[in-house]
Amino acid sequence: MADLPIHTIVFEILTRLPAKDVGRSKSVCKQWYALLSTQDFVRIHCSRSLVSSNQRVLLIDDLTCSLRLIISQSNDYGPSSIVTFPFHHQNNDVSILSHLNGLLCVCLNHTYELLLWNPTPTAFKRLSTPDSHGFYINNLDVVGLYVDADDDYKVLHIKRRSGVLGVYVYYREVDSWRNIPFITRQEYLSPHFNWSAGTFCGGTLYFTVCECWLGGTKKVICFDVNSEQFK
Repeated sequence: MADLPIHTIVFEILTRLPAKDVGRSKSVCKQWYALLSTQDFVRIHCSRSLVSSNQRVLLIDDLTCSLRLIISQSNDYGPSSIVTFPFHHQNNDVSILSHLNGLLCVCLNHTYELLLWNPTPTAFKRLSTPDSHGFYINNLDVVGLYVDADDDYKVLHIKRRSGVLGVYVYYREVDSWRNIPFITRQEYLSPHFNWSAGTFCGGTLYFTVCECWLGGTKKVICFDVNSEQFK
């Protein structure tokens, strides 16, 4: 074992471990912590986790929150494991807004705060800031979770408030928000249009947008995550 290169240990062995074991492995030493925190490791670990034997579903009701293994052969669920909310809120106080590779963007319904939450290691990150970024209003705002070309997880937050319309991106790597322009028809940002949550595919976030009244305009709006342009 002493002759094994560190690259072999990290990228051929640790990238195949469950997420909880990867979290525990970070405490082995500073070198392992740094290696397991790199974007390359995260990207490879995610790609190797996306196999049918690793797929799980998160079930939330008024009393419990649990993870259950998906049995693809029988289209059934396996045994469940209880998940404890690390942010000290009841189950019905949490809304899931977007998800990607096991990472969830959620809203705490009592405080309106946005959080990134990984239920497997029960780690989370608050996205709210003193200057009012990272707060979500149901039926007015919309969120999309995505990964850019540098494998950085980001949150697109479209805010529609009284007299305030804006688009903001949260950069996880630098833990900050930035306003970006909405260069298309501004009326799509008005409360007269309903937006779906963002669906990430092939470097693009897709939203369905429709007018609130019957027979109104229906569109698909795309957000290119690398150029940060809407169309």
